[in-house]
Amino acid sequence: MARLTVKELQALSANDAGKRLSDEHALYGVVRTRGDAASVLFRWRYRFGGQVKDYTCGTWPKDSLAQIRQVRTDAAAYVSRGLDPTEGARTRKLSARAVQAEELAKLKCRIAEAESLQARLTVRGLFDRWEKLELSARKDAGKEARRSFEKDVLPSLGDVAAEDVTRPMVAQVLDDVVARGARVLARNLLGDIRQMYGFAIVRGLVTSDPSSHMKRDDFGKKVERSRVLSEDEVRLLNTKLPAARMAKTSELAIWIILATCCRVGELSMARWDQIDLEKGVWRIPPEDAKNGKEHTVFLSDFAVDRFKELLEITANFLNAEGVELRCPWVLPSQDKGNHLCLKSLAKQIGDRQRGDRPALRNRSSNVSSLILPRGKWTPHDLRRTGATLMGMLGIRPDVIEKCLNHVQQNRLVRIYQRQDLTAEQKDAWRRLGERLELLRRCDIDGVTSLPRGVS
Repeated sequence: MARLTVKELQALSANDAGKRLSDEHALYGVVRTRGDAASVLFRWRYRFGGQVKDYTCGTWPKDSLAQIRQVRTDAAAYVSRGLDPTEGARTRKLSARAVQAEELAKLKCRIAEAESLQARLTVRGLFDRWEKLELSARKDAGKEARRSFEKDVLPSLGDVAAEDVTRPMVAQVLDDVVARGARVLARNLLGDIRQMYGFAIVRGLVTSDPSSHMKRDDFGKKVERSRVLSEDEVRLLNTKLPAARMAKTSELAIWIILATCCRVGELSMARWDQIDLEKGVWRIPPEDAKNGKEHTVFLSDFAVDRFKELLEITANFLNAEGVELRCPWVLPSQDKGNHLCLKSLAKQIGDRQRGDRPALRNRSSNVSSLILPRGKWTPHDLRRTGATLMGMLGIRPDVIEKCLNHVQQNRLVRIYQRQDLTAEQKDAWRRLGERLELLRRCDIDGVTSLPRGVS
């Protein structure tokens, strides 16, 4: 029997529908059409177990003629071995379907796992939620915490389900921060992680906190500063400040911190509408106070005088058009558009205590002008110094704590002892101001230092 050729198959048309084509070795095809296109379904006719059967070998042109003939040859080999290719094909088909079903089940399982993981709250998702509902209420709107998380937490844990984070994972993050020398940051970061998970537990987002039982001291023990300027150093400071060539506003800020025991940030963010120089009252709003509680400072004459000097310098300024405008800030930034940077005063004081180290680029060259006998000091040490002077003047500790706007640590005392200490606070600030005035007016040897408790 003649073999079919590809040309013969290509010549088929819709008019050949149903036509039977014969090839060698009992292979035959039936022409089928769809529109103008023709295809040929090939089968091989064979005898097995006393029955005549047809075995499908493929469809041209989907399968080439050579492939179809090879399928027929393979089927004939089955028969020669006493096997029925039709049953074998059925078995292979069933087996293939079983494999497909198994693969499909595995795929569905993987998809379900992926969807489940996607549906679970990740650390990044938890942080975003915490930031929106709680962190944004911080004074800096949570900017510092976000910076820390984006640098140290989210790169490694951001895509991990919050519920799957373990204590070793948190410890590794903190150890990496400590390894680069940022111990204070590691301590603060642990506190933020704990707050975030506390937020999540309250809302049922997770069931446990991986940072539990971890202590801040495990990642760098905090060194508490105890630096206090002695009275001799306060008098010496009075002579050193003019020679240090600081901005006059910064020089006045130093004396105001000493006289009011305020925090550097509270003074840096102060506005003139919060200060009544006639009544001698400075109201520090909750958003500027570290503990979030409004604080009233009763200004001594000494403090009022320093504020009046500042008022002369910062209350008004000329804009680019030469028009005089009112400045709302007690310590404005250079462009008068905002308050002084919270770190500015510390930098100015630190730059003038570098000693043998060279001056920093574009910073003060007076690297030794504010060095004092007892060592390096910071703006916050001035607040501690003012409080210490109050104690030396015989002011009661509870009154000093009120002047510092500290929250009473003893809960029972905080709840039940709510007496008004306004008169005592006014007296404390007055006496502190008088002592500072005396120290400023006399030379280094002109005042006898107070023993503790002398009023």
